[in-house]
Amino acid sequence: MQAAPSVTAIVADAEWLAHRYDPGHDAFHFRRVARTARAAVPFLTDQHLGAEAAPAILRRTDCRSEMGAAGAPIHFLFHSAYCASTMLAQAFDQPGVGTSLSEPVLLNDMVGWRRRGADPREHGRVMDDALAMLGRSFIPGEAVIVKPSNVFNPLARGALMLRPDARAILLHAPLRDFLLSVARKGLWCRLWCRELLENYLADGFVKLGFEPRDYFRQSDLQVAAVGWLAQQQDFAALAQAMPGRIATLASDRLTAAPAAAIAAAMDHFGLAGDRAALAGHPAIGRNSKSGAAFAPGERQRDLATAEAAHGEEIGQVVTWAEAVAEQANIPLTLPRALHTA
Repeated sequence: MQAAPSVTAIVADAEWLAHRYDPGHDAFHFRRVARTARAAVPFLTDQHLGAEAAPAILRRTDCRSEMGAAGAPIHFLFHSAYCASTMLAQAFDQPGVGTSLSEPVLLNDMVGWRRRGADPREHGRVMDDALAMLGRSFIPGEAVIVKPSNVFNPLARGALMLRPDARAILLHAPLRDFLLSVARKGLWCRLWCRELLENYLADGFVKLGFEPRDYFRQSDLQVAAVGWLAQQQDFAALAQAMPGRIATLASDRLTAAPAAAIAAAMDHFGLAGDRAALAGHPAIGRNSKSGAAFAPGERQRDLATAEAAHGEEIGQVVTWAEAVAEQANIPLTLPRALHTA
Protein backbone atom coordinates (compact mmCIF):
# COMPACT_ATOMS: atom_id res chain seq x y z
CA MET A 1 0.00 0.00 0.00
CA GLN A 2 1.31 3.42 -0.97
CA ALA A 3 2.15 5.64 1.99
CA ALA A 4 -0.02 8.70 2.51
CA PRO A 5 1.73 11.91 1.43
CA SER A 6 3.29 13.98 4.16
CA VAL A 7 2.09 17.36 5.34
CA THR A 8 5.12 18.87 3.63
CA ALA A 9 4.29 17.20 0.32
CA ILE A 10 0.62 18.21 0.41
CA VAL A 11 1.21 21.84 1.32
CA ALA A 12 3.92 22.13 -1.35
CA ASP A 13 1.69 20.77 -4.11
CA ALA A 14 -1.10 23.06 -5.34
CA GLU A 15 -2.96 20.07 -6.79
CA TRP A 16 -3.97 19.37 -3.20
CA LEU A 17 -6.88 21.78 -2.93
CA ALA A 18 -7.71 23.05 0.55
CA HIS A 19 -11.37 22.09 0.38
CA ARG A 20 -12.95 22.21 3.84
CA TYR A 21 -12.33 23.40 7.38
CA ASP A 22 -13.43 21.42 10.43
CA PRO A 23 -13.52 23.77 13.44
CA GLY A 24 -14.19 20.90 15.84
CA HIS A 25 -10.76 19.42 15.09
CA ASP A 26 -9.11 22.62 13.81
CA ALA A 27 -8.19 20.81 10.62
CA PHE A 28 -8.18 21.43 6.89
CA HIS A 29 -9.46 18.77 4.50
CA PHE A 30 -7.53 18.52 1.22
CA ARG A 31 -8.49 16.75 -1.98
CA ARG A 32 -6.38 16.30 -5.09
CA VAL A 33 -7.72 18.29 -8.05
CA ALA A 34 -5.55 18.71 -11.12
CA ARG A 35 -5.36 22.04 -12.90
CA THR A 36 -7.19 20.64 -15.92
CA ALA A 37 -9.98 19.32 -13.70
CA ARG A 38 -10.41 22.74 -12.09
CA ALA A 39 -10.66 24.40 -15.49
CA ALA A 40 -13.33 21.92 -16.59
CA VAL A 41 -15.89 22.75 -13.87
CA PRO A 42 -17.65 26.02 -13.00
CA PHE A 43 -17.31 25.67 -9.21
CA LEU A 44 -14.94 23.79 -6.90
CA THR A 45 -17.77 22.04 -5.10
CA ASP A 46 -18.57 18.38 -4.51
CA GLN A 47 -21.50 18.74 -6.89
CA HIS A 48 -19.10 19.43 -9.75
CA LEU A 49 -15.94 17.63 -8.60
CA GLY A 50 -17.69 14.57 -7.21
CA ALA A 51 -17.64 13.42 -3.61
CA GLU A 52 -14.26 12.82 -1.99
CA ALA A 53 -14.46 9.68 0.14
CA ALA A 54 -11.00 9.96 1.69
CA PRO A 55 -9.73 13.53 2.01
CA ALA A 56 -6.33 14.22 3.50
CA ILE A 57 -7.04 15.72 6.92
CA LEU A 58 -4.27 17.91 8.32
CA ARG A 59 -4.08 19.96 11.47
CA ARG A 60 -4.24 23.64 10.67
CA THR A 61 -1.21 24.45 12.81
CA ASP A 62 0.86 21.87 10.91
CA CYS A 63 -0.20 23.41 7.60
CA ARG A 64 0.71 26.87 8.81
CA SER A 65 4.16 25.70 9.91
CA GLU A 66 4.84 24.16 6.50
CA MET A 67 3.58 27.18 4.60
CA GLY A 68 5.88 29.67 6.31
CA ALA A 69 5.93 33.21 5.00
CA ALA A 70 6.11 32.30 1.31
CA GLY A 71 3.12 32.30 -0.96
CA ALA A 72 1.89 33.44 -4.33
CA PRO A 73 0.36 36.89 -4.83
CA ILE A 74 -3.36 36.56 -4.14
CA HIS A 75 -6.18 38.73 -5.47
CA PHE A 76 -9.97 38.56 -5.32
CA LEU A 77 -12.91 38.63 -7.69
CA PHE A 78 -16.00 39.47 -5.62
CA HIS A 79 -19.33 39.41 -7.42
CA SER A 80 -23.07 39.87 -6.94
CA ALA A 81 -24.24 36.87 -9.05
CA TYR A 82 -25.45 36.47 -12.63
CA CYS A 83 -22.72 38.72 -13.97
CA ALA A 84 -20.38 36.36 -15.94
CA SER A 85 -18.05 36.04 -12.95
CA THR A 86 -17.26 32.39 -13.68
CA MET A 87 -16.15 33.22 -17.20
CA LEU A 88 -13.91 36.03 -15.94
CA ALA A 89 -12.40 33.81 -13.25
CA GLN A 90 -11.68 31.04 -15.75
CA ALA A 91 -10.00 33.53 -18.07
CA PHE A 92 -7.30 34.15 -15.45
CA ASP A 93 -6.16 30.53 -15.76
CA GLN A 94 -3.03 31.07 -17.83
CA PRO A 95 -0.06 28.84 -16.92
CA GLY A 96 2.85 30.93 -15.69
CA VAL A 97 0.62 33.99 -15.33
CA GLY A 98 -2.26 33.15 -13.01
CA THR A 99 -4.56 30.47 -11.72
CA SER A 100 -8.05 30.91 -10.34
CA LEU A 101 -10.23 29.28 -7.72
CA SER A 102 -13.94 29.50 -8.45
CA GLU A 103 -16.11 29.43 -5.33
CA PRO A 104 -13.96 27.21 -3.09
CA VAL A 105 -16.04 25.55 -0.38
CA LEU A 106 -13.39 26.38 2.22
CA LEU A 107 -14.50 30.02 2.20
CA ASN A 108 -18.15 28.97 2.58
CA ASP A 109 -17.04 27.08 5.68
CA MET A 110 -15.56 30.31 7.01
CA VAL A 111 -18.96 31.98 6.56
CA GLY A 112 -20.86 29.16 8.23
CA TRP A 113 -18.50 28.96 11.18
CA ARG A 114 -18.79 32.72 11.76
CA ARG A 115 -22.60 32.48 11.75
CA ARG A 116 -22.45 29.71 14.32
CA GLY A 117 -20.66 32.02 16.74
CA ALA A 118 -16.93 31.60 16.11
CA ASP A 119 -14.74 33.78 18.31
CA PRO A 120 -13.79 36.75 16.06
CA ARG A 121 -10.08 36.60 16.89
CA GLU A 122 -9.87 32.86 16.32
CA HIS A 123 -11.90 33.24 13.14
CA GLY A 124 -9.41 35.81 11.88
CA ARG A 125 -6.47 33.51 12.55
CA VAL A 126 -8.12 30.63 10.74
CA MET A 127 -9.16 32.85 7.84
CA ASP A 128 -5.56 33.97 7.49
CA ASP A 129 -4.43 30.34 7.26
CA ALA A 130 -7.29 29.44 4.90
CA LEU A 131 -6.21 32.18 2.51
CA ALA A 132 -2.63 30.95 2.74
CA MET A 133 -3.76 27.44 1.81
CA LEU A 134 -5.79 28.75 -1.13
CA GLY A 135 -2.95 31.00 -2.26
CA ARG A 136 -0.68 28.18 -3.44
CA SER A 137 0.12 28.41 -7.15
CA PHE A 138 0.97 25.61 -9.55
CA ILE A 139 3.98 27.42 -11.01
CA PRO A 140 6.34 29.80 -9.18
CA GLY A 141 5.53 33.38 -10.09
CA GLU A 142 1.85 32.76 -10.83
CA ALA A 143 -0.74 34.82 -9.01
CA VAL A 144 -3.83 33.21 -7.51
CA ILE A 145 -7.20 34.83 -8.19
CA VAL A 146 -9.90 33.72 -5.76
CA LYS A 147 -13.55 34.12 -6.76
CA PRO A 148 -15.60 33.35 -3.64
CA SER A 149 -19.29 32.62 -3.72
CA ASN A 150 -21.29 35.77 -3.12
CA VAL A 151 -22.37 34.38 0.26
CA PHE A 152 -18.81 35.37 1.26
CA ASN A 153 -19.33 39.07 0.46
CA PRO A 154 -19.96 40.06 4.12
CA LEU A 155 -16.39 38.84 4.84
CA ALA A 156 -14.77 40.48 1.81
CA ARG A 157 -13.50 43.49 3.74
CA GLY A 158 -11.90 41.26 6.36
CA ALA A 159 -10.17 39.15 3.72
CA LEU A 160 -8.74 42.27 2.10
CA MET A 161 -7.50 43.51 5.47
CA LEU A 162 -5.72 40.18 6.02
CA ARG A 163 -4.02 40.54 2.62
CA PRO A 164 -3.00 44.22 2.35
CA ASP A 165 -1.16 43.60 -0.94
CA ALA A 166 -4.21 42.00 -2.56
CA ARG A 167 -6.35 43.80 -5.08
CA ALA A 168 -9.97 43.10 -5.90
CA ILE A 169 -12.45 43.51 -8.72
CA LEU A 170 -16.09 43.99 -7.75
CA LEU A 171 -18.12 42.52 -10.61
CA HIS A 172 -21.84 43.19 -10.76
CA ALA A 173 -24.77 43.08 -13.15
CA PRO A 174 -26.84 46.23 -13.69
CA LEU A 175 -30.03 46.00 -11.64
CA ARG A 176 -32.39 45.34 -14.53
CA ASP A 177 -30.09 42.71 -16.07
CA PHE A 178 -29.81 40.99 -12.69
CA LEU A 179 -33.59 40.84 -12.27
CA LEU A 180 -34.02 39.60 -15.84
CA SER A 181 -31.61 36.76 -15.10
CA VAL A 182 -33.51 35.84 -11.94
CA ALA A 183 -36.86 35.87 -13.74
CA ARG A 184 -35.51 33.87 -16.68
CA LYS A 185 -34.06 31.13 -14.46
CA GLY A 186 -37.42 30.47 -12.82
CA LEU A 187 -38.59 29.22 -9.46
CA TRP A 188 -35.34 27.69 -8.19
CA CYS A 189 -33.54 30.99 -8.72
CA ARG A 190 -36.26 32.98 -6.94
CA LEU A 191 -35.92 30.60 -4.01
CA TRP A 192 -32.15 30.98 -4.08
CA CYS A 193 -32.55 34.76 -3.84
CA ARG A 194 -34.70 34.32 -0.72
CA GLU A 195 -32.08 32.00 0.79
CA LEU A 196 -29.33 34.53 0.02
CA LEU A 197 -31.30 37.31 1.69
CA GLU A 198 -31.92 35.09 4.72
CA ASN A 199 -28.17 34.56 5.01
CA TYR A 200 -27.37 38.24 4.54
CA LEU A 201 -29.86 39.16 7.26
CA ALA A 202 -28.17 36.68 9.60
CA ASP A 203 -24.84 38.32 8.79
CA GLY A 204 -26.15 41.83 9.52
CA PHE A 205 -25.31 42.71 5.92
CA VAL A 206 -28.61 44.40 4.98
CA LYS A 207 -28.84 48.04 6.04
CA LEU A 208 -31.77 49.40 4.04
CA GLY A 209 -34.17 50.44 6.79
CA PHE A 210 -36.67 47.58 6.42
CA GLU A 211 -38.36 45.91 9.36
CA PRO A 212 -38.11 42.08 9.49
CA ARG A 213 -41.82 41.72 8.72
CA ASP A 214 -41.43 43.81 5.55
CA TYR A 215 -39.70 40.98 3.70
CA PHE A 216 -42.79 38.77 4.02
CA ARG A 217 -44.73 41.38 2.05
CA GLN A 218 -42.24 41.57 -0.82
CA SER A 219 -42.48 39.68 -4.08
CA ASP A 220 -39.73 37.31 -5.21
CA LEU A 221 -38.20 39.93 -7.46
CA GLN A 222 -38.34 42.56 -4.72
CA VAL A 223 -36.44 40.16 -2.46
CA ALA A 224 -33.91 39.63 -5.26
CA ALA A 225 -33.57 43.41 -5.60
CA VAL A 226 -32.98 43.79 -1.84
CA GLY A 227 -30.10 41.31 -2.06
CA TRP A 228 -28.69 43.21 -5.04
CA LEU A 229 -28.99 46.54 -3.19
CA ALA A 230 -27.23 45.16 -0.09
CA GLN A 231 -24.31 44.02 -2.21
CA GLN A 232 -24.25 47.25 -4.21
CA GLN A 233 -24.17 49.25 -0.98
CA ASP A 234 -21.24 47.24 0.35
CA PHE A 235 -19.35 47.30 -2.95
CA ALA A 236 -19.67 51.09 -3.15
CA ALA A 237 -18.31 51.44 0.40
CA LEU A 238 -15.39 49.07 -0.35
CA ALA A 239 -14.49 50.93 -3.52
CA GLN A 240 -14.39 54.24 -1.66
CA ALA A 241 -12.50 52.84 1.33
CA MET A 242 -9.69 51.17 -0.63
CA PRO A 243 -8.77 53.38 -3.59
CA GLY A 244 -6.07 51.86 -5.76
CA ARG A 245 -6.82 48.36 -4.56
CA ILE A 246 -10.42 48.13 -5.78
CA ALA A 247 -11.83 48.36 -9.28
CA THR A 248 -15.45 47.78 -10.27
CA LEU A 249 -16.80 46.22 -13.45
CA ALA A 250 -20.34 45.95 -14.79
CA SER A 251 -21.23 42.71 -16.53
CA ASP A 252 -22.59 44.40 -19.65
CA ARG A 253 -19.15 45.90 -20.27
CA LEU A 254 -17.52 42.53 -19.68
CA THR A 255 -19.78 40.62 -22.06
CA ALA A 256 -19.71 43.34 -24.73
CA ALA A 257 -15.91 43.22 -25.05
CA PRO A 258 -14.59 40.29 -23.00
CA ALA A 259 -10.99 40.31 -24.22
CA ALA A 260 -10.61 44.02 -23.45
CA ALA A 261 -12.19 43.61 -20.01
CA ILE A 262 -9.98 40.62 -19.18
CA ALA A 263 -6.89 42.57 -20.26
CA ALA A 264 -7.91 45.49 -18.03
CA ALA A 265 -8.52 43.11 -15.12
CA MET A 266 -5.08 41.59 -15.64
CA ASP A 267 -3.59 45.09 -15.61
CA HIS A 268 -5.35 45.81 -12.33
CA PHE A 269 -3.95 42.64 -10.78
CA GLY A 270 -0.49 43.28 -12.21
CA LEU A 271 -0.49 40.06 -14.25
CA ALA A 272 1.82 39.48 -17.17
CA GLY A 273 0.68 37.51 -20.21
CA ASP A 274 -0.07 37.92 -23.88
CA ARG A 275 -3.00 40.30 -24.22
CA ALA A 276 -3.30 39.57 -27.92
CA ALA A 277 -4.07 35.92 -27.19
CA LEU A 278 -6.99 36.65 -24.86
CA ALA A 279 -9.63 36.61 -27.61
CA GLY A 280 -8.83 32.93 -28.12
CA HIS A 281 -9.06 31.95 -24.46
CA PRO A 282 -11.49 29.00 -24.19
CA ALA A 283 -13.40 30.67 -21.34
CA ILE A 284 -14.73 33.33 -23.71
CA GLY A 285 -16.19 30.91 -26.24
CA ARG A 286 -18.12 28.57 -23.95
CA ASN A 287 -20.95 28.64 -21.48
CA SER A 288 -19.12 28.76 -18.17
CA LYS A 289 -21.70 26.55 -16.44
CA SER A 290 -22.41 23.86 -19.06
CA GLY A 291 -19.21 24.00 -21.10
CA ALA A 292 -21.23 24.16 -24.34
CA ALA A 293 -20.15 26.50 -27.13
CA PHE A 294 -21.32 30.04 -26.39
CA ALA A 295 -22.54 31.94 -29.42
CA PRO A 296 -21.78 35.68 -29.66
CA GLY A 297 -24.74 37.68 -28.39
CA GLU A 298 -26.35 34.67 -26.66
CA ARG A 299 -26.50 36.42 -23.28
CA GLN A 300 -28.11 39.49 -24.81
CA ARG A 301 -30.71 37.36 -26.58
CA ASP A 302 -31.52 35.54 -23.34
CA LEU A 303 -32.08 38.86 -21.59
CA ALA A 304 -34.29 40.09 -24.43
CA THR A 305 -36.43 36.94 -24.15
CA ALA A 306 -36.81 37.51 -20.42
CA GLU A 307 -37.69 41.14 -21.05
CA ALA A 308 -40.51 40.09 -23.36
CA ALA A 309 -41.90 37.67 -20.78
CA HIS A 310 -41.35 39.59 -17.53
CA GLY A 311 -40.69 43.19 -18.54
CA GLU A 312 -43.75 44.74 -16.89
CA GLU A 313 -43.11 43.16 -13.48
CA ILE A 314 -39.41 43.94 -13.65
CA GLY A 315 -40.08 47.54 -14.59
CA GLN A 316 -42.20 47.97 -11.47
CA VAL A 317 -39.55 46.37 -9.24
CA VAL A 318 -36.76 48.46 -10.76
CA THR A 319 -38.72 51.65 -10.05
CA TRP A 320 -39.27 50.50 -6.44
CA ALA A 321 -35.60 49.48 -5.99
CA GLU A 322 -34.35 52.76 -7.40
CA ALA A 323 -36.43 54.60 -4.79
CA VAL A 324 -34.96 52.40 -2.04
CA ALA A 325 -31.47 53.07 -3.40
CA GLU A 326 -32.03 56.81 -3.40
CA GLN A 327 -33.29 56.73 0.19
CA ALA A 328 -30.26 54.67 1.31
CA ASN A 329 -27.79 56.67 -0.81
CA ILE A 330 -26.75 53.62 -2.85
CA PRO A 331 -25.27 54.40 -6.29
CA LEU A 332 -26.76 52.37 -9.12
CA THR A 333 -23.44 52.77 -10.95
CA LEU A 334 -20.42 51.87 -8.86
CA PRO A 335 -17.42 54.20 -8.56
CA ARG A 336 -13.84 53.33 -9.61
CA ALA A 337 -14.85 51.54 -12.79
CA LEU A 338 -12.18 49.40 -14.44
CA HIS A 339 -10.86 51.18 -17.52
CA THR A 340 -11.54 48.73 -20.35
CA ALA A 341 -11.09 50.96 -23.40
